[in-house]
Amino acid sequence: MKSQTQTQIEAPNKKQWSLQDFEIGKPLGKGKFGRVYLAREAKSKYIVALKVIFKEQIEKYKIQHQLKREMEIQTSLRHPNILRLYGWFHDSERIFLILEYAHGGELYGELRKRGFLSENKAATYIMSLAQALAYCHEKHVIHRDIKPENLLLDHEGRLKIADFGWSVQSRSKRLTMCGTLDYLAPEMVENKAHDYAVDNWTLGILCYEFLYGVPPFEAESQSDTFRRIMKVDLSFPSTHCVSTEAKDLILRLLVKDSSKRLSLQKITEHPWIIKNADPTGICNK
Repeated sequence: MKSQTQTQIEAPNKKQWSLQDFEIGKPLGKGKFGRVYLAREAKSKYIVALKVIFKEQIEKYKIQHQLKREMEIQTSLRHPNILRLYGWFHDSERIFLILEYAHGGELYGELRKRGFLSENKAATYIMSLAQALAYCHEKHVIHRDIKPENLLLDHEGRLKIADFGWSVQSRSKRLTMCGTLDYLAPEMVENKAHDYAVDNWTLGILCYEFLYGVPPFEAESQSDTFRRIMKVDLSFPSTHCVSTEAKDLILRLLVKDSSKRLSLQKITEHPWIIKNADPTGICNK
């Protein structure tokens, strides 16, 4: 039954959606530009997340172009570790995005609750991200804002990249500085041209954060974080034991010269990933 209902939801262009097609449930979260609700497509009973964005906010922050690009990119992507955007519709005041529902919520919440993750869990998430980003890069999509708040978990514990707000589809190097400071690559901090390798850097940051509970270059002030990123001022605290293989992977990703960072393919072949990651990509709690 599920595949049938999924097909109905997956054909947004063949149907003109409206709010009447959905039964709205509890709020799932609140963002800068709107809210997300649990919803059920009335006919098929298929559960989705409905993201409601207020047109007034879009105009106020002049993000029309950015939102359009995000919707176009996310609709075109089909990967088990990328949250699906099934379609959208609008009324006079709001835009509604019909999204895949990730039952497990934000990875950020799990990380804050636990403090840090086990090496098995961290490796499984990094493997899943490397595979999803390799797929994006093949399609010339650079994500540019991978962080725990933008990663969701489905009911099985499978990781899903959820937010493509800073993504760009391009074959040439980019100059826009965007993303979130703790996760920015040195070339972005220094306002230099950047390419796909910014996503590889972020995987190094995330791997560190998963295992130690904090991003590696966190500092008291923004300028100190900037300085630490540019110097690649990296240290491994002795607060708890992290394997030598995990540190090796982090060191191979957090390299200032973007051309020398470990490739996404090589990440999935790294001894730490092979030893610790669940090949199914499923992390049961």
